Parts: sequence; C-alpha cells; structure tokens
Amino acid sequence: MAERYTLGVDIGTSSSKGVLVDRAGVIIAEASVAHTVDMPRAGFFEQDADAVWWQDFRDVTEALLTRSRIAPEQVAAVGVSAIAPCVLPVDAAGVPLRPGILYGIDTRATAEIDELAERYGAADERVRALSSQSVAPKLLWLQRHEPEVWAKTHTVLGAEGYLVRKLTGESVLDVYDASAAYAPLIDGRGTRWSADYPELCPPSRLPTLAWGCEVVGAVTPDAAAQTGLAASTPVVAGTADAAAEALSAGMRQDGDLMVMYGTSTFFILRTALAATSTRFWPSHFHEPGTYAVAGGMATSGGLVAWFRELLGRRVGDGAELGYDDVTALARESVPGAHGLLALPYFAGERTPFFDPLARGAFLGLTLRHTREDLCRALLEAIAYGIRDNIEALRAEGFPVRQVLAVGGGTQNDLLVQIVSDVCDIEQRIPVQTVGASLGDALRAAVGVGIFDSLTAAVSTVEHQATVRPDESLKPRYDELFALYRASYRQTADIVHRLAGLE
Repeated sequence: MAERYTLGVDIGTSSSKGVLVDRAGVIIAEASVAHTVDMPRAGFFEQDADAVWWQDFRDVTEALLTRSRIAPEQVAAVGVSAIAPCVLPVDAAGVPLRPGILYGIDTRATAEIDELAERYGAADERVRALSSQSVAPKLLWLQRHEPEVWAKTHTVLGAEGYLVRKLTGESVLDVYDASAAYAPLIDGRGTRWSADYPELCPPSRLPTLAWGCEVVGAVTPDAAAQTGLAASTPVVAGTADAAAEALSAGMRQDGDLMVMYGTSTFFILRTALAATSTRFWPSHFHEPGTYAVAGGMATSGGLVAWFRELLGRRVGDGAELGYDDVTALARESVPGAHGLLALPYFAGERTPFFDPLARGAFLGLTLRHTREDLCRALLEAIAYGIRDNIEALRAEGFPVRQVLAVGGGTQNDLLVQIVSDVCDIEQRIPVQTVGASLGDALRAAVGVGIFDSLTAAVSTVEHQATVRPDESLKPRYDELFALYRASYRQTADIVHRLAGLE
C-alpha cells in the first residue's frame, strides 16, 4: 500500500505557505508564494478572494505535488488556515461580492464599534469588548456603506471558509474562530449561533460551525481539476492561522503561550477552563473540551517592512535594503537605542487595550540619533508590545507555563533575543518554523485517524533551541517599559486627534 500524506496550506497576510506531511508528522515538501495587501484608504485592508486566496492555494498545492512526486491519491486529507477573522460576503453560488475585509489591522468599523457598545454594552459584556478584530461591527459597516452588497449576500465567509467552500462546496466556520471573533453573534457557550441580534446578521447568513479537526466535506471534481488533488479527498474545517500556528509551535498543555511573529504578532494561551476577559478573546480550541485565550498586536513585522521600504537603499553600493540589512543596522545600536523609544501602533492596536486610533511614534529623538538607533527602537517597540500583552494576561489570572515562539520572525535572532530580554522570558523555538501550514496538516491527520488525538499529533513537534534573557539588561528594560506604557497613556488624546485629520 502506498504511503499516505496530509496537506496543509496557510494563507498569510503577505505570503502563503504549504506542506506535505507523512504519517510520522515529518515534512516531505514545502512551498510558498508571496502576495500583497490592498489598502484603498487609510485603515482599510483588503485582499481579492480569488486572485490571492484561491490562486495561492492552487499554486502552493501544485508546487507540493510536483516537488514531492507523489500521486494525488496519496493525499489522505487537506487542512487549510488563513488570516482571520476576515469578512467576505458571497452570493448563493459562493461568488465573492467584494474583496475580503481583513482582520484587526482593518479599522474601518471604529464608529460601529462605539455604537454597538453604547447600544448593547449594558446588557452584554461581550459587546463592550468589541474591537477591530471583531466581525459584527464590520458587518454593520457593510450594511451601511455598501447596502447593495449586503442585499446580495447569502453567506458571510472568512478566508479559510472561502477555501473550504471552493474545495468542497460547503460553507463552514470552525468553533475557535467563531467563539473568538464573532461575539455577540455566537451564543455565550461559543458553540452555536445566537438569534438575539438579527439586525446585525441573521444566523441563516452565517456558516455551519465545526471543530477544527472535523472532516466537513471532500474535494469536488471541479476543485480537483483546478488544484490537481484527487476528487473525494477529505477536507477538515478551516481555522485561523494563529490557531494552526499554535499547533506547529508544539502547544499541547494548559499554560502554553504561543507568540506568533509575523506581519502582526498574535498570542494564544491554552487554558484549562472556559475563560472570560474584556482585554482578550476567550474561545474554544480545536477539540471539544479545550479552551484558549487569544490576543494580537496590529503591527510587528510590518514595522520592519515599513522601515525597510522607507530607507530604500544601502549606503555604499546603493543596493535595495533587505530584511537582514535592517537587522544588521539594529545590531549597531545598543539596548535602549541611546535613549530612543518607539510606539508600535502604526495601524492602531488590538490587545491589550483595543484602540484603533492609536498611532506610532518615536520619542526622545535628537540630532545625534542614527538610523541604526531607529531600527533598534522599532524592534524594542515590538518587544514592549509583547510584554504588555503577557503582563495583562497574568494580571487577569492566566498562568503562563512556557512560551512557544513561531512564525517567520523567529528567523530574526536579534528580535527574538530582544523580546526575551525585554519580557524576561525563555522562548522555545520549534525545529520546523514553516508555521500554520504544518498545524493544518496535523489537524487533517487527526481528522482521518492517522493520529488518534491532537495531543498525539502535536507530540511530533520538536524544538531546536531555547532563547534565554540576558538578566543584566532587566533593570534597563524595566525602566524603559514603564516609560513605554506612560507614553501611550499621555499621548493618546493627541494621536486620536491626529487620526481624525487623516
């Protein structure tokens, strides 16, 4: 009997990645493609569902089958994930009615967030915790600003849901994403849609709920023709990229905290019990009886990309700057960046304080500061934001047993070391840093019985290194972190007014 494999594909903010994994959880092939994000106006972030999400899936799958030289029939199951939560209205045939509205970096529904909190917040504490990450305010925005689109909307899908729809014809959303981002449209238990807010979205326009390791359909003949997969290949429910990434990081115990380094930084803490929070997003996890609390910064790796593009060229040979060049510049500065402090809120902020109007800043600039100091200050700003979230989790009573670092940003050893130094934490990095696509392949393997549980599947993840803090830097970073927190509080009114001038 031929060896069977599972395929995982993840659609990220700036690239998509995929893997083929054998029965032991070993990656036998990898592939990735890059793409861009559209920003039609300030605070609006969108992607085309067909030209980006579906085309990337097709390209990655074709590359995996070609590189591995396996027959399509050897793919035992498919798992997908994507940036989430996105909002994609589709018609009855599953055709997108507009570009997909992205997750919390898209802040178009700020007014709707405030309105819903005022209208329903007294009766429903979940409404008071709405943020740019929430789906409901964006649906209200859609109804008001694009009523012709809303009138044609049959179902609201996410990016991962659109992939599952294209593959199987089924409209599905996993319980993790629903419970984390769809309040108050989801009921208090987080496992079924609520009929209490039909004016925001009737349940009939929302997908069927499923667990993250549950087979929800099979590849249709049309999808097989487009992707090269075999018809009837099982497909598990799609999930959010961060939830799949947590599995690739080795999360399998309560108290494990994943820090996902990407264009933005995302956090998932596995918890023993269902939790409540007004600063984070409590949710179910991938299987019944498992729970998590999630959070996310709006920008992190995106800051490095912004600064790289701003600098443009290297001094000397005039070559275009790469990401390694930016890191090399930061190495030439010192901890604390010679008294320079940055705030990383270049696209507002999500957790731990939900402020879509927050803005970035450099504080303490002098004529003696260099671009090396600016680079260092930006990396430290990311670390301060991570520490802010970890301290807020602990303040709410959530124990952090170990920190698992994953994502493309872990390849930046300076950034990871700065985070350990600023946060005074150890971080474990997995051997395979391909990320969410590995988690998707593991979920698919559980769905078709290759592994008898998610814990067994995730036990195949190995770790290559532990990054430990430099304790000698603790006093300096404690002082700078206090200034970081004070800087946001003391400038919030000013930057909110500036945001209104955009």
